[in-house]
Amino acid sequence: MRVPQFDRFRPFMQLAGVFVLGMLAGSIVYNSLYHAAYNRIWTEKKDLQIELEQAKIDLQAMKKYSRRQTAIKEIKITIEEHDPPFDSLVVKEVTQKLQTELNVLRGRNMYDIDSDAKMARILLNQKRYVVRDKEYSIQIKTMLVSEGVLQVWVDLKPAST
Repeated sequence: MRVPQFDRFRPFMQLAGVFVLGMLAGSIVYNSLYHAAYNRIWTEKKDLQIELEQAKIDLQAMKKYSRRQTAIKEIKITIEEHDPPFDSLVVKEVTQKLQTELNVLRGRNMYDIDSDAKMARILLNQKRYVVRDKEYSIQIKTMLVSEGVLQVWVDLKPAST
């Protein structure tokens, strides 16, 4: 019995190899596009959930303290920009956690906030928050109350251990 020469199968093997490499490259490109789109949708969903939760809290406070003109009805937290900028999801989650801790100031009289603001500043100075397995520390720079809105400016830094 004779064995056929392998030279006859070489073009077929080359074509099959190129076809398999093309399938592999195509699947890599498709998978990367799928995960990029999924990640974008997931972060947008998380942002919208945080916004919705904050809007519910603000609406509840507005309803509760609508009759009192001098009460703190809303708390706005502004995190100062850094170079390089933090991930927007990290900023929103730290803002949400800080918001829940400052909720005790809602409903307080704007003119009597001085002692409470000092206490909040002392308690929250260099406070550490864990977001996505990384630690971040905050430092309150400025607190301002006007027209029922407590505005807080915060400096966010990666925690140094």
